Amino acid sequence: MPLPFERPMVELEARIRDMRAYADEQGVDLSGEIAAFEERLASLTRDTFASLNRWQRVQVARAPGRPTALDFLAGVVEEFTELHGDRTLGDDPALVGGLARLGHRGLVVIAQQKGRDTKDNIHRNFGMAHPSGYRKALRLFDLADKFALPVLCLIDTPGAYPGIAAEEQGQAWVIAASIQRMSRLRVPAVSVIVGEGGSGGALALGVANRVLILEHAIYSVISPESCAAIRWRDAAEAPRAAEALKLTAHDLLEQGVVDEVVAEPVGGAHKDPAGAIEAVKVSVERAFAELYGIPGARLAGERCERFRRMGRFLEAA
Repeated sequence: MPLPFERPMVELEARIRDMRAYADEQGVDLSGEIAAFEERLASLTRDTFASLNRWQRVQVARAPGRPTALDFLAGVVEEFTELHGDRTLGDDPALVGGLARLGHRGLVVIAQQKGRDTKDNIHRNFGMAHPSGYRKALRLFDLADKFALPVLCLIDTPGAYPGIAAEEQGQAWVIAASIQRMSRLRVPAVSVIVGEGGSGGALALGVANRVLILEHAIYSVISPESCAAIRWRDAAEAPRAAEALKLTAHDLLEQGVVDEVVAEPVGGAHKDPAGAIEAVKVSVERAFAELYGIPGARLAGERCERFRRMGRFLEAA
């Protein structure tokens, strides 16, 4: 299902397919005409994605076919071994974690996993973790410090699960504990926002030395729909809320919330997952290379100072 603003491009793609099929059936040479349409399609795609508004970028961040955290893990790290359970209540499939290798170094990886289809989304609770998921993350942070392993977090969630059972099990407490524990890590930590970075559910894995974000990903204290429902009593005002929230990658880079915007292939990661995964791999390797060798106390201190700087501003006289 194409996004609303992608329809002109989808129509051009269909026309190109039809022309190729006709040329094959009739044995005629339409290579010149097809090349012209392909050039027109490439130009339209570049221009469209270069001028997306904030609400359209929200739609791209949620687009069907966008690579999930497990897709990124498969392409970025090697020898991933999943570790299950929080040693208290259960094993939350919305949060995946374990051990892996990046180049010649071992590391701990923690990722928020959405489903690839309806059935998988239900199993993964649409990437919204319960308290057991964040307790699993706490266990993995402890493991990283114990064995001096760097930490890679992949963020892709609308937010932590807001159900009654989750609140009864201490959802707010475990998110706060995860933020606190990650801030005290004495190993290098890199977080990558690969899709949606929603609310405290995302921030629980976002207290890193380097925070990267894909070009069309978003990161915000609240979803545009929830913001619109609170502010204007109407979720249909979500596009207006998205503009006010300034939740896009380039907004966040300007505000100092993220350190690097990772360029996506033209047309978005959902059009070329392999290209997006390779771009993330290159950026993650570069980020860790900058952090290796820094003493643990300095890593923790710089991480805390990085977040204390956020929100500081000077008023013009």
